Amino acid sequence: MKKYVARRVLFVFPIMLVLSFFTFALSYLSPSDPVTLKYSRLGVTPDMEMIEAAKEELGLNAPFLVQYGRWLGRVLRGDLGESYKYGTSVWTTLTEHIPNTLILTAATLLLTVVFAVPLGVLSAVCQNRPVDYLIRFVSFFGVSMPSFWVGALLMYAFGVRLKLLPVMGDGDLRHLILPAATLSIWMASLYVRRVRGSMLEEMNRDYLTGGLARGLSRSRIIFTQILPNSLLSVITMFGMSIGSLMGGATIIETIFEWQGVGKMAIDAISVKDYPVIQGYILWMAMIYVLVNLAVDLLYRFLDPRIRLEGGGA
Repeated sequence: MKKYVARRVLFVFPIMLVLSFFTFALSYLSPSDPVTLKYSRLGVTPDMEMIEAAKEELGLNAPFLVQYGRWLGRVLRGDLGESYKYGTSVWTTLTEHIPNTLILTAATLLLTVVFAVPLGVLSAVCQNRPVDYLIRFVSFFGVSMPSFWVGALLMYAFGVRLKLLPVMGDGDLRHLILPAATLSIWMASLYVRRVRGSMLEEMNRDYLTGGLARGLSRSRIIFTQILPNSLLSVITMFGMSIGSLMGGATIIETIFEWQGVGKMAIDAISVKDYPVIQGYILWMAMIYVLVNLAVDLLYRFLDPRIRLEGGGA
């Protein structure tokens, strides 16, 4: 197990290195001139001599690999550059937006688990009964609706008509309810169907019949054996959801003016703020790599039947 963990952790570094290379390359190949963009933010119209002097000073006339090496060295020291839009370091900009994204992620996942797991279990236990058909219909409807449309409906219903909740901003807990509900409606609908399918697959296995033959109650078998086993297949999906949410739900954050990293990325793209875009891509890459690593380790820990190459290593 220790060898496997060490291999998986070491494998993170070459992945991040490759991703950093392509992140820098995309900005390098962009037709926009970072020097001109920087002067534009300052309200200055530079001539060609000023542009060339600035490029020389910033090292932008150096070969691509030299520029990449310098940029990577700064990134490893925690220097992601300076935002053209905000006039602050990219790291400062990220740290100002990350907490809001973490709060939205936690609220969305909490709502998803609270509703999806019980409804998925109920649907499986009551297979082909009216309650099962109702849950399946509602979950299918929830999966089919675009999140931005659901968000608009919730804004109109609870913000405009009923005036119960604010429709935009990130001031307090009341501002969190609508964006978290919007995201969790789609996710919960998806998870209900996954939990139901996994439950039905486990309920068709022989150990259910064996447990009943030994005198165990059906409810005890379901909650102590079938449910834990069925949730194993949901772990990978759950990990991807965490990565997606922590990377920023860009559309929802933009609609509700929730100042997370997704909204930050959209604003940066609109003004061609390349240092912030690079920082956002690196953040996304790091989150997905680390979450996938955590899911792999957790899956192996929870299911001892899994054997990797090299035996128990």
